[in-house]
Amino acid sequence: MSTAVDDDLWSAIGDPVRRTMIDLLLAGGPGTATSLSERLPVTRQAVSKHLAVLDRVGLVHSAPAGRERHYQVDQAQLARAVAQLSAVGTAWDARLRRIKRIAEAIERDRNNDQGE
Repeated sequence: MSTAVDDDLWSAIGDPVRRTMIDLLLAGGPGTATSLSERLPVTRQAVSKHLAVLDRVGLVHSAPAGRERHYQVDQAQLARAVAQLSAVGTAWDARLRRIKRIAEAIERDRNNDQGE
């Protein structure tokens, strides 16, 4: 599983309405643009546009159901997003530890200079 950061994926996840849509689909199973719009503060047309973005990056897949489409979260793509987030978090933790060590070394040097 690749943990390279996928900018399109994270751009799609970056929108709070789309994150809420993912949460709703995970909690309630497959849904339509209409059923999601009833639970969100945006129009059905806006929900359709958000679903198109999520579909384009592979976070949701749809299947025809009468006049509408049923959307569900792609668990593999969601797992990929989680792995990316974890990898980014690990990298930043390492960077912050290095910054802390540098700051502590500077502080020790200042204290040693003042004590002389």
